[in-house]
Formats: sequence, C-alpha cells, structure tokens
Amino acid sequence: MTRDNPLRIGIIGTGYIGTTVGGQFHRHSESTVSAIAEVDAERLATAGDSFSVADGSLYTDYSEMLDSESLDALLVGTPHTLHHEQVMAGFDHDIHVFCDKPLATDLDHAREITDRFEGSAQTMMVGYQRHLNPAFIETRERFRDSKPRWITAEITQNWLSEFTDAWRTDPELSGGGMLYDTGSHLLDGVLWTSGLIPTRVSATMTFVDDDQRVDSDATVLVEFANGATANITVSGDLPCVREHIHFWDDDGAVSIDGRQWEPRQVTDIDDENTESVPYIDHDAQTNKAEAFITAIEEGSEPPATARDALAVTAVTEAAYESARADGEWVDVNLD
Repeated sequence: MTRDNPLRIGIIGTGYIGTTVGGQFHRHSESTVSAIAEVDAERLATAGDSFSVADGSLYTDYSEMLDSESLDALLVGTPHTLHHEQVMAGFDHDIHVFCDKPLATDLDHAREITDRFEGSAQTMMVGYQRHLNPAFIETRERFRDSKPRWITAEITQNWLSEFTDAWRTDPELSGGGMLYDTGSHLLDGVLWTSGLIPTRVSATMTFVDDDQRVDSDATVLVEFANGATANITVSGDLPCVREHIHFWDDDGAVSIDGRQWEPRQVTDIDDENTESVPYIDHDAQTNKAEAFITAIEEGSEPPATARDALAVTAVTEAAYESARADGEWVDVNLD
C-alpha cells in the first residue's frame, strides 16, 4: 500500500542507530525525516544536513520537538536508560514509535511501555534485528512445532576496549555492561527463535566497576517452562566478534554461526549426525525502517514487539540480580 503522504519521522539521538536507521527512513519513498533532536549541536547540524532537515526543525530538546512538530512516528536512538521516558512521550503525542534495543533497563518501565502500547492504536517496534535476519527466521520456523530442549549460545566482541570511554560503559546511560548491550541481541535471539518461556536464571559475571554494574563477561543459565535449558555466554573483552548458537531437540540440531557482523550461516544436523546447509537468501532481508513502515501501513504486528523486548529485559534484570548474589537462582517475572 502506498501512502498519500510520506510518514513524517522525528529522530531522537544521532548516534549509530539514529543515523543508520534514520538513513533508512530518509531513503525510503514512503517516509521522510522531518525533525531531529540531539543534545550535541555539531552532531545535530551534521545530521540535519545529511537528512535535508530545515534548521527550524532541529532541536536540542526532544520534548520541544514533539510539541512543535507534526509527526507520524518517532525513532528513539538514544542511550538505553533514556528509552522509557522518550518512548512514553511518543505515545503521549499519539505517534508510532521505533525504539532501539533494549526497550528499557528497568523491568517496571518495560512493563509500563508494553501495557501502554498493547492498549493503544500505535505501532511499536523494537530494534532487535535478528527478527529480520533470514538465518534466525529459518531456524524459528524449524522449531515452531518441536521446541528445542537444550541450547548453547555465545558471542564475543572487543566491546570493553572499544567503549571504555563511551556511554555504553556508563551505567547511568547504559543500564549495565556487555549483557545489556551486544548481549541483549543474543538473549533476544535465543528467546525469540526458540519460542520458549523463561522461568528462572542463574548467572555469573565479571564486573569492571566497584559497584558491580558494568559487566565485561557474563554466563547466564536459563531454565524454561517446558524443562529446556540454555547456557548463554557473552564476552566483551576478546579481540573480535564471533557468534555461535546451537538449538537441539530429539530430531537433531540447528547451528547458527557467524563472524563480525557478516551474514550468519545455518547448519542442520539430523539425528544420524548428518549435516546439511540450507540455502539462505540474505539479500531478501528487510531493513528496520521498511519493516516498521509496513507494520504501520498494514496495521500488522511488527517483527520485534514490545512484549518480545519485555522478555529480554526480564531475563537480563534477573541475570544481574543473580550475579550479584553469587549465582543464586532468580525467577523471571513476565507478568
């Protein structure tokens, strides 16, 4: 369906997500970046030039932008702890919201957003890109009817050295460390792809601060309602990015593997230990802006919902609580 007028998008934050996903909206035929809010004046001016936004629609205060502009949708691309306030402000202005992951770094905040969205006419999408990744979509279909019962997942990154002086290692802005940043994608990938319901968590972490808020490494054991288990490990103090996820059921397994941020490879393993590599059309992947616009136009559920993101926050918060309690098992509360 083609709109009579393009969606008017407002952007909050011009970091990686604001400029990358913002660029997707800018280039899309059915949307236009109408206004930008950014606290850094130089970055604000640069983004305004990149997205052809008039000086009068550039703001250092996102509240002023929302009050002054006639917007259809909001892109929230700010540090993690700011998401709740800004997403709720978008709802208050009756506009659709795309929010980068994680949805929130406080479980009550994640619940509030989810309850508000599910009772509204607005579209809410969270930036968990594995929901758009053909490798993960293919694997999710494999386990739609036969759920996995044993999962291992790991991701490594040179996260600590790259972000030591950035907001990602400032818990007032990040909400935590590696687990709340890159690790959030891995947790979401396991939860969404498996379709399993987490019930409790035990975790250990290596913290790099005295207050035990910023983790460089974490191992999270998850038990699910059907008795399945997952061992999820993230390390942000290693030289490069590698991701490996293995989902097992009685019929065999599916392995998802990849290096850096390149496309992931899927390997099927049957119950006779025979491996095969299915064809995955990575060129068919939809970008985030396209998926969000389609959901708005069709009135359909977006690929990554607020409830999907609520589950990730619930597991993450339980993991931090467990790690600070020497690995004590902590229940995951999804209600």
